Amino acid sequence: MAGDEDLDKLLENLPFFIQEHINDHPNKEKLIEIVMDLGRRPEARFTTGPEYLSQKIISWQDLDYTTKRISKFSNENRAGIERTLHRISCIRNRQFIINGLTCRIGRAIFGTISSVRDLLESEQSILLLGKPGVGKTTIIREIARVLSDEMEKRVIIIDTSNEIAGDSDIPHSGIGRARRMQVAKTELQHQVMIEAVENHMPQVIIIDEIGTELEALAARTIAEKGVQLVGTTHGNCLENLIKNPPLSDLIGGIQYVTLSDDEAKRRGTQKSILERKAYPAFQIVIEINDSNSWTIHENVKDSIDSLLKGNFTITQIRHLSSNSRTNIKYKNCQTNSLSLIKQLGTIKNPIFCKNDNWISLNKSRSIQSKNLKSKRLVVYLYSLSNNLVREVINKMPLEFIITKELQHASIILGSRVHLSRNNKLRMLAKKNNILIYSIEPNNLLSILKLLV
Repeated sequence: MAGDEDLDKLLENLPFFIQEHINDHPNKEKLIEIVMDLGRRPEARFTTGPEYLSQKIISWQDLDYTTKRISKFSNENRAGIERTLHRISCIRNRQFIINGLTCRIGRAIFGTISSVRDLLESEQSILLLGKPGVGKTTIIREIARVLSDEMEKRVIIIDTSNEIAGDSDIPHSGIGRARRMQVAKTELQHQVMIEAVENHMPQVIIIDEIGTELEALAARTIAEKGVQLVGTTHGNCLENLIKNPPLSDLIGGIQYVTLSDDEAKRRGTQKSILERKAYPAFQIVIEINDSNSWTIHENVKDSIDSLLKGNFTITQIRHLSSNSRTNIKYKNCQTNSLSLIKQLGTIKNPIFCKNDNWISLNKSRSIQSKNLKSKRLVVYLYSLSNNLVREVINKMPLEFIITKELQHASIILGSRVHLSRNNKLRMLAKKNNILIYSIEPNNLLSILKLLV
């Protein structure tokens, strides 16, 4: 990764005693922000932790010195420095006089998205989730540059607070050839989003901090017009969007469904359940855990459905190592459906047979138990598609062999309904000490969940 910080352009607008300390600091390149509050010592916040910069306290003159050298503050109490990515936010007293400043360091860091470049090339809409300060804006700035410069797409950035392309009419070079549309007022962001599609023929629209129901609705409208979206919003995980009514439309929306008695009995659920209303506006969700570790939901539709049912969902974790290599692993996660809503349907867990007793797989062990950690597994399929299972197991690190001879099998994979009716097969499995795993028939996801 390479960074272009323009830090000196920020420092020259700060009081001299702050400039002097920062210039001599050994962790200068790890600086995140500088805080100046009236009557307090100036504080610098690094990735390694906060630190006071001086014994001198901040006076009215120090605040006035800085505010006169930067652009005017907007209605959001934010300002910037010409041709840089730095952001200065102010705190005001009851008389609207500025008594505190937060100077956030803006960075254009090249190479931050190398681990998810394949997702950009898929041309699907991507939503980035993360808590404040984790680097979402830096990431989508680099996404804009890669899409416009390297993939040669028509990219338009909806830059509401001038954080992506800088506080200037001339966009910062960090966004590459992407175009930038500024937003006069925050409440008008959804209108500018629609205007960008109608007037400027973009292939990709990039939006930072989707936060209102109108913006979520505009994002859905844009997605239905066939334009690729890349957006960010606050949240730690996908489940946060389900619990956030204004933003749930981004992942398809959530609605109550009342089932008939027969249907509820067939599903094994309560009569009132939650279901996804529509197709998600974003097909891929990236949870930014930290700068080097991201959790990927490659199929948001399936992930949301699994979360609502309280079922297992498979997530992909990508970690960028110190040598710039990307390590990918899969993780099985399960949500507590009762934490989403009291009346949330549940589904039956996968089960296996041992000593003629059917036991919940979730409460016992997975297929990766110590008895099955051999380099080669011989699988006997019962009422399942051979081609479908082969498609799944070819992606697994273990070596699988599909056999037609039951006595040679290590495990039996089969349909729940058919296995429960075949007593002879169960007796043979017991005799040969073969584990039986039941899954939903011809469902690739349920097979993958079992094997991960």
